[in-house]
Amino acid sequence: MSPVLSRAIAFCSAIFLASPVFAADDRLVFTPPGDGNGKHVVLISGDEEYRSEEAMPMLGKILSQKHGFHCTVLFSMSEDGTYIDPNNHTGIRGWETLDDADLIIVGTRFRTPSAEDAAHMTAYLNAGKPIIGVRTSTHGFKGAQSFGGDISYDKWGLRVLGEEWVRHHGKHKVQGARGVVQKEYADHPILNGVGEIFVPSDVYGVTHLTDADRVLLRGAVTESLDPKSANVDGELNAPMQPFAWLHTYTAPDGGTGTSFCTTAGAAIDLADEDLRRLVVNATYHLTGLDVPASADVAFVDPFYPSFYGFIRTEGYWKNADLQPADFDLGQSPAMPDPKGSPVFEARDRPEKKKTP
Repeated sequence: MSPVLSRAIAFCSAIFLASPVFAADDRLVFTPPGDGNGKHVVLISGDEEYRSEEAMPMLGKILSQKHGFHCTVLFSMSEDGTYIDPNNHTGIRGWETLDDADLIIVGTRFRTPSAEDAAHMTAYLNAGKPIIGVRTSTHGFKGAQSFGGDISYDKWGLRVLGEEWVRHHGKHKVQGARGVVQKEYADHPILNGVGEIFVPSDVYGVTHLTDADRVLLRGAVTESLDPKSANVDGELNAPMQPFAWLHTYTAPDGGTGTSFCTTAGAAIDLADEDLRRLVVNATYHLTGLDVPASADVAFVDPFYPSFYGFIRTEGYWKNADLQPADFDLGQSPAMPDPKGSPVFEARDRPEKKKTP
């Protein structure tokens, strides 16, 4: 073999080994401009109700293009892997990307990974690596199967984030939520530049946190979905439920790690700039980087979130034929709101929407 060919093979091998992830049709990879900050974030979508398939690519774009994170977005795919199917509870592909992730952002609901796929989560937890959970991540997995130790799929939210599914605390699709800073944590770096958060998803009941958990924000139930609506008087807001908190989890092997959770996080919630900044700040903080004073969270591409709600119409997702590539850089898909959705004006929406 010639010296030139040997050097070429060595160079290609080095590039291959240095690359943390590789593009595939069932995921998105967002590479930061320049060298980036060296941190790899895996964003895991897969829920039937809150449109994480819309939210996670948007966040991945911001984190990669504006903040230097290398981002991989995973999706729940159809059984044959040919289109995005949020209703397929076993459809998330790309779990192996957790092996070299520095942080995962989880937006799943009642997913049931295979034992082979779950092993990647187990290894991630045993490495004590950080986790951000949004909205339904408190009940992100379902089943008696286990990630190891006492972390069954059913108890992943409780053990890893500090909370599981309890109840809707506000009236679903009628009352919104407003973030209220917990005074003792007003100077926490995760709250840098974070103003008043308002989201149209209701407040969740949170009953399992302990004194060891740090509640940064509480959620005030509002009278309506109007961002200007007042907080409800009475028992619903006395006391206000935890809305965003830090938790220390115990891994299957007995080690520990840190998680951050917010019960906000529907795609339409993330039309709120301050909620986006909260998630971006948490990403910096949990990966050991200095949190900006006021992180740039402007959309990289126009973002047209659809309202939350279950879509059970037979053939809907097959006919929609959504592909991960539809959410790539330069793309701004707009799906119709589920039938019966309430009016929510606090977002930009194009006149023409994709019709499944």
